[in-house]
Amino acid sequence: MKKYNSGKRYSGPNLYLFFVAILLCSFSFAACKVNSSAGTAKKGTAIRVLMVGGGSSHDFNKWYKQADAETLRQDGLATVTYISHPDSISLLLSQTDVLFLSNNQPISSPQVRQEIFEFVNAGKGLLLAHPALWYNWKDWPEYNLQLVSGGSRGHDRYGSFEVAVTNTSHPVTKGVEPNFSIKDERYYQNLDPAGSGIEILAQSSVAGSDKVFPSVFVVKNPKARIVGIALGHDAESHNTANYQNLLRNAVQWVARK
Repeated sequence: MKKYNSGKRYSGPNLYLFFVAILLCSFSFAACKVNSSAGTAKKGTAIRVLMVGGGSSHDFNKWYKQADAETLRQDGLATVTYISHPDSISLLLSQTDVLFLSNNQPISSPQVRQEIFEFVNAGKGLLLAHPALWYNWKDWPEYNLQLVSGGSRGHDRYGSFEVAVTNTSHPVTKGVEPNFSIKDERYYQNLDPAGSGIEILAQSSVAGSDKVFPSVFVVKNPKARIVGIALGHDAESHNTANYQNLLRNAVQWVARK
């Protein structure tokens, strides 16, 4: 029987409880170290992306949780946590560098809504994907006004169209073809004049008309970097090099890395 420094003797169940206590203390110490660095993005480390999906009209699990997450994880660019319950955002924002909203399901919690704005106001990165650019929430106009600076209420029938990069020198469009064809839903992404404004990085013109809609854009938020990507209905976008380059570039840029 071994005698420990405390002078107490441990055997059987008591010995087991002693080691459990030591193990729990070790976990608690590690957790404290992790939490102390929460909310900071350091160069040379993977970008911590919190991806929120779920809703209607899209296969969120296949194209966001699986395809886009895999694109972002390549070469150690990012770690990706995917959730389909928006209320869980509160639990994870403190350990997030980039909030990636791809959902069109409701974000109904006033607390979560407030925390999203606090995240942005703290200068963190926000990426708004295809479904999240819609006017999804009539009871939350601040979302479209301040974070999207507009939104979509309609789109063309699914099909092929041309996208032209209007700013080839921006970091988000690095490695993207200046002009490319894509099969997708062309969102009627419109600017709200009362919003903070946008810088269009890529756009699509409707043949036979003067209508031009943003495909990729930066929201001119005074505190945070926000990118909107209106492309992304299914495999014809998510599995293409141009879309994947846009996605990876956007995450890096909004994370300021």
